[in-house]
Amino acid sequence: MSEQASIPASLSGDFRILGETPDLLAVEKPPFLLIHPSKPGDPVTLWDRLKELLAYEIAGGGQVSLINRLDRETSGIVLVAKNAAAARVCSMTMARGEVKKEYQAIVTGWPDREHWEVREPILRLGEVQDSRIWLKRGVHPEGAPSHTAFRVLKRMTHPKHGPIALIHCTPFTGKTHQIRIHLAHSGHPVVGDKIYGPSEEYYLRFIETGWTTELAAQLWLPRHALHSCLLEIDYLGQNLRWESVLAEDLAQWLKPCW
Repeated sequence: MSEQASIPASLSGDFRILGETPDLLAVEKPPFLLIHPSKPGDPVTLWDRLKELLAYEIAGGGQVSLINRLDRETSGIVLVAKNAAAARVCSMTMARGEVKKEYQAIVTGWPDREHWEVREPILRLGEVQDSRIWLKRGVHPEGAPSHTAFRVLKRMTHPKHGPIALIHCTPFTGKTHQIRIHLAHSGHPVVGDKIYGPSEEYYLRFIETGWTTELAAQLWLPRHALHSCLLEIDYLGQNLRWESVLAEDLAQWLKPCW
């Protein structure tokens, strides 16, 4: 069974428009919607839907360029350039590290600090050791410099799962899986994380069987609880900022804790 086939249908919704300029579009991606097709036969992606939405602009010489990428399970803000010139400006701004991005994550346990930072290098573990999960990354001295700041928003006790916390995350670098890796390294993995959570065995089992009641008992959520809540960019002298409230599925899961 493929990963996509095992997605809970009720959680795979459509995107929402947060704001638009003549050159840019900010949208809110739901969990489980792929950003971009990776191979023939992939399910419909955000990129496919944006091509439909921007068909008029594309017919006039425009394009759909996704400036930032979110993992399939991550929800929240995606910035889209509607023409080549805008894509070039945004990509250069991103490369200089001048796009501000913030996230919210639900983690297991209660951190013993209100604020902390992780400056630990990250690489794909298969480069230095045998790894059964090709895409898995981790903290390693030979990795690329990576820096994330964390702040506790609220400590809670879930009636079924015990201590959890809502964390505000600010990545200053943009490595793959960076926030999830740095939170796991801090001792507080993201709830629902199949790779960096309790055991990578759950990811391997998920690939083989899809989402099951057994996995639900171990991981609590069918996706990792990570949401892109803010994106800010200076575009041609104009400061543009978009915000997104915590995704509905995560807010509902937290409801018994408030």
